[in-house]
Amino acid sequence: MGFRLPRIVSAKQSLKRALSFSETTLVPKGHFAVYVGEVEKKRFVVPISILNYPSFQNLLSQAEEEYGFNHPMGALTIPCSEEAFLDLTCSLQSS
Repeated sequence: MGFRLPRIVSAKQSLKRALSFSETTLVPKGHFAVYVGEVEKKRFVVPISILNYPSFQNLLSQAEEEYGFNHPMGALTIPCSEEAFLDLTCSLQSS
């Protein structure tokens, strides 16, 4: 009785491909993707209209100070907690 290592490796590679594909899915027209988080970054798709709000513009200024134009995820990265981002975006979209 033994384990088949090639099957395990193959399964991990398939899983990695599936996760990377989900990270690069198309963003709907009128939206853009951002990565949010202090340690672990999570991808969010938000409407472009959110750019009009001063509180979101403050987050963009923080991102500029933190990363400049060199975002570690290869896309817009916002350096705040996921919870703070969700609170902000939910309050903006409900107003």
